[in-house]
Amino acid sequence: MRTPTATIGLTLALVALAATTTATGAANPEAAKQRAQTVCAACHGANGQSVADDIPNLAGQRAPYLETQLKALKEGTRKNAVMNALAAQLGPDDIADLAAYFAALPAPASSAKSDYLPQFVRTQAALPADYPSGFTRYQTVNRPELGQVRYLYANAIALNAARVGQPLPDGSVLVREQHAAKVDADKKPVKNADGFFESDRLLGYSVMVRNADWGRDFPDMLRNGDWNYANVTATRQPRSGVNQADCLACHKPLEKQSYSFGFEALAKGR
Repeated sequence: MRTPTATIGLTLALVALAATTTATGAANPEAAKQRAQTVCAACHGANGQSVADDIPNLAGQRAPYLETQLKALKEGTRKNAVMNALAAQLGPDDIADLAAYFAALPAPASSAKSDYLPQFVRTQAALPADYPSGFTRYQTVNRPELGQVRYLYANAIALNAARVGQPLPDGSVLVREQHAAKVDADKKPVKNADGFFESDRLLGYSVMVRNADWGRDFPDMLRNGDWNYANVTATRQPRSGVNQADCLACHKPLEKQSYSFGFEALAKGR
């Protein structure tokens, strides 16, 4: 699991237009419409007006500008790990169609935000009631830029499959605990003898769960097999207003690792 960034919405626009081409080579905004409204709309809204302040509106942006940014992401000259990976899937026609589609939309007339698409707000994932019983910690990660230390746990179904080199099956549950790191008098994180930050307090949980057909409501461009995602507070309450599209976009490039950032560590069991 990975924390979404403010730019993840543009990633959804990138991935939405894969495989749209024209016979003439001219931009074809109509070819972009269906995917833009079912995928890009998760963050940018059906009319190109975003769902949050930290996601850019694309409606009414100039097509050359959008093309330039998408090409830079594809080529890697504009750096973003998730967006670079997804932009690599786009051809020149895909980029032109995407830019033309959003450029043709009227620019937003107000600061109002679009609603989340309902299929991305709903989630079947949840923190198990008896957690951490039956779970094994398989990785610890320092996040100095966030002042956090994170503990990654897996249930026996996921752990046993990974240890024999198998994809994670239905019934797999992965949990990431997010902890604020304890700091010293100079506001620097305090490290334990193992080199990892010492936990000061639990901030919350991120949960990913896989079960049969749980991904059926997601478009193929974002679907992570049958995984669902959830964010949970430190008091074990589901966080409201969470957009699963963020998680799906972040994990999409990791299909060969069962969509898990820590799959290699999980396979080693540590």
